Amino acid sequence: MLDLKQDYFALFGLPVSFAIDMTRLEQAYLDIQARVHPDRFAHMPDTDKRLSMQWATHANEAFRTLKTPLARGQYLLEMQGVDPAFETNTAMSPDFLMEQMEWREALGEAREAADEDTLEELAQRLRASSRDLIARLAVALDEHKDLAVAADTVRRLKFLEKLQHEINDALTALES
Repeated sequence: MLDLKQDYFALFGLPVSFAIDMTRLEQAYLDIQARVHPDRFAHMPDTDKRLSMQWATHANEAFRTLKTPLARGQYLLEMQGVDPAFETNTAMSPDFLMEQMEWREALGEAREAADEDTLEELAQRLRASSRDLIARLAVALDEHKDLAVAADTVRRLKFLEKLQHEINDALTALES
């Protein structure tokens, strides 16, 4: 039915590219799920049930990866043999590091003061910065084929994602 070894783009019949047609991705995902969903195999032998579960799991993982810009960028790098090295390569430009320090300081102050408006404003700034990095990642991967810049950009996006989670947690804590 499905080849569990094929890359995620091939699975959904998409070109290997950071820029992705989300509508086409979603439709391909739904088509695959309709074919492999475990409920369709409930009356089949255990081997077929297990295979359907593997196919459904593979399709779910592929969909989650391709629909999320950070995960898609990381996956494209991995397809090219590039490890973004989140844990070991923390070298960032001084400007980016300074901006992160300022955001962390502002987050700490807003959290301490229980200042929901400042937290919301930080979240907006962070989303804008993430959008800029996603655009830079698209250019690095699709136009320039610059894997070093793409890996650096993925690391930056990962850092911003963690910061966004911290802001979200702080906002949630204020609501409770």
